[in-house]
Amino acid sequence: MTDAVIVFCTFANDQDALRIAGALVEARLAACVNLLPAIRSIYRWKGEIEHADEVPVLIKTTQQGDRKSVV
Repeated sequence: MTDAVIVFCTFANDQDALRIAGALVEARLAACVNLLPAIRSIYRWKGEIEHADEVPVLIKTTQQGDRKSVV
């Protein structure tokens, strides 16, 4: 049995997504990070409806997220 997990998150722009993705792989906290095509999000924030372009990201890691268990 594996303890592999996929974490889904979004970033405000490509630069932030690339920087964090690279840092996660470099630190061996993620085995792989996939940056997906941009999405348009509509959500409620502080009582207001907001619209934002975001970069969705899939982070492939383990439940522990420790450096020993990620390739």
